[in-house]
Amino acid sequence: MNESGVQVLMDQETIAQRVESGAAPEWVNAHFESFTDGILGERNGSPFPCYFGVESVEKGQPLYTCVSSMTDSEALFSLGETLLEYFEVYEDHSEQASLVTFFRPPERELTESEYHDALWHVLQVLHAHDPEPWPEDIPTDPDSEYWEFCFGGEPMFPTCRAPFYDTRKSRYCPIGLEITFQPRSLFDGITADTEAGQRARDVIQDRLEDYDGVCPHADLGDWGVEGDREWPQYMLTSDDSQAPDTCPMNVSRQHPKGPLVIGD
Repeated sequence: MNESGVQVLMDQETIAQRVESGAAPEWVNAHFESFTDGILGERNGSPFPCYFGVESVEKGQPLYTCVSSMTDSEALFSLGETLLEYFEVYEDHSEQASLVTFFRPPERELTESEYHDALWHVLQVLHAHDPEPWPEDIPTDPDSEYWEFCFGGEPMFPTCRAPFYDTRKSRYCPIGLEITFQPRSLFDGITADTEAGQRARDVIQDRLEDYDGVCPHADLGDWGVEGDREWPQYMLTSDDSQAPDTCPMNVSRQHPKGPLVIGD
């Protein structure tokens, strides 16, 4: 029997109603409450660092999905279908409609290393079964300032929250893995090469230091800026010894994908 609100695309009003009515599974309730409390609450007297995210949730702009497993193939294939559906509707829904993705928590406590593995497994499976070729203008080498994850022909920035962040509470989710997918178009006008983008970065970094109580992570940077890399920002490290030194993802322009990519 399918769980209510799992493996489907929902707007914020729908998931909130399912949580409030008790129709959603307990793990979905916990994820949604953790997410909204984190975004809309304060820590150390400071609001959540990304004020674009705060405004978006306040206005009910994000779209949501809940995935029943971080590893099951069918669950991840379904996530790919939901992403494609999201691409079709998000611009009409809102200019700032990211896709917030909650994963069913694991049966045991995972290490930081295992969460990094889980993230890159999810992204690798999506890539291996992408119905669209990798965009021609995006490099396949993650060691490029212009590389970023793509799916369905859309470049995007997936950012994670997870349980292992003891100090960086802006990335902390006590329930399990959470990925927010943000198409590159959501950053139009606020990229690093614009005055508005530089102002936004300064404000967010100031709030980040206040909120987390520690200096902003050394891996934080901007897409397209020489020396910055996007892939380490998806899941920032807490313990460097448990994080990958190089991007674990194998990207290919071959389409449909061959065994080298699909075999992961």
